[in-house]
Amino acid sequence: MDPTPLLQITGISKSFPGVVANSDVSLRVAPGSIHALLGENGAGKSTLVKMIYGVLRPDAGEMRVDGNPYLPQRPSDARAAGIGMVFQHFSLFEAMTVAENVALGLPAEEGGYGLDDRIRETSATYGLRVDPLRRIDDLSVGEKQRVEIVRCLLQKPRLLIMDEPTSVLTPQEAEKLFEVLRQLRERGCSILYISHKLDEIRALCDRATILRRGAVVANCDPTRETAASLAAMMIGNELVRSDRTPAETGKTRLAVRGLSLRADDPFGISLKDISFEVRAGEVLGIGGVAGNGQTELMEALIGERRSAPDAIELDGAPVGALGPMRRRSRGMAFVPEERLGHGAVAGLSLAENTLIAGRRERGLVQRGFLRFFRATAFATEIIERFRVVAGGAAAQAGSLSGGNLQKFVVGREMLQAPDVLIISQPTWGVDAGSAADIHRAIADLATAGAAVVVISQDLDELMSISDRFAVLNEGRLTAAKPTAALTVAEVGLMMGGAGREKAA
Repeated sequence: MDPTPLLQITGISKSFPGVVANSDVSLRVAPGSIHALLGENGAGKSTLVKMIYGVLRPDAGEMRVDGNPYLPQRPSDARAAGIGMVFQHFSLFEAMTVAENVALGLPAEEGGYGLDDRIRETSATYGLRVDPLRRIDDLSVGEKQRVEIVRCLLQKPRLLIMDEPTSVLTPQEAEKLFEVLRQLRERGCSILYISHKLDEIRALCDRATILRRGAVVANCDPTRETAASLAAMMIGNELVRSDRTPAETGKTRLAVRGLSLRADDPFGISLKDISFEVRAGEVLGIGGVAGNGQTELMEALIGERRSAPDAIELDGAPVGALGPMRRRSRGMAFVPEERLGHGAVAGLSLAENTLIAGRRERGLVQRGFLRFFRATAFATEIIERFRVVAGGAAAQAGSLSGGNLQKFVVGREMLQAPDVLIISQPTWGVDAGSAADIHRAIADLATAGAAVVVISQDLDELMSISDRFAVLNEGRLTAAKPTAALTVAEVGLMMGGAGREKAA
């Protein structure tokens, strides 16, 4: 091991109210190496690199660069120390040119005369093909990433942090990026590389540090590991098992067959030939690392994005071309990931928010007139049944804490007794007791004959409430398998992208 690593982190800890993001994290990045940082969502990767780059400051521990104490107060301090970062979501001004955007990231004395020539020279050296005179809004996603990289390279970094750099690239663009990164390594630049694509890590990186729940759980040479073994390190040695007795399943209530949709967002993931069925009385858990198509699948299932009519069926009837309200009228309910703004309107009262989704099922509208007394009674029932802390049905949704608003939105959907429930991240932001209540309500709904699809990044949650389990990986869904029979090795393979086949 190199006695003087370029970057050494020792005992770094960082907490936020109610959350320990990093706990006693230690890490060494050698000069001229590509070092992977791996972990599930919420493992603490982003918090750690933000502290390295000066966006956040640690509560405890120390960082050293070239053996010298290092504690940046802002990103400019990190850049002055030779550390650059390319964020997953670009920080570029669309109406400005490439050169103007690059100048914003450089000291004033370096952003003037001759910058265009230096951009062309640097881009030519690394084969990045960037025209300094083009406007950002005229560039493709891959070209925008090149601008971000060139801007970092002009700062002559000795350590380059890259956060999910290939999540928006085509395979050809990703391979070109790998060539650039290997070239940088050969020139002595170190790279701290965050990615959820395990085969990519194995092909590119020299070392890997794995985080789980904010702590380092393993260090390894990824070239000597398989995608399954890396995934197993990320998820641990034991799986939480469901303690619910599965209901006797009945007819197929939700069927998805050959669902393919091109992403309409440059940072999105296209869905590729997704197929699965969920029967009455069954809970299907869909897991995976964020950014693999969860949002796109949710939008397709609930009708915010349309598909071929027969790609999605409810109780045997094609609904792929129908919008959300028409799917609701056929017995579907849904809880989106974003509760405020998507699941509820902040400026409306809780009673008014019941009208968004429960008009038909709860009889809140009659002959075109709102029956507001019923909406108030429905909101009160939700508050009482799901123990929502709120100032009554008249309280504005925006006045509730995130966890209480989540309980309200979940309760609003479940108390409509849907035939099919699609729910994303059901317990984000709620305490352990409330999470148990939500899990119990999901189980009760399935027992009553509903088909439930739970999309979550919390593997323990999915293992504890689902009857069958599948994984989304790069827009493809693995075949669903009985949760009770799964082993860590099998889950590791699924998380690593194995078994991306058409589900039965």
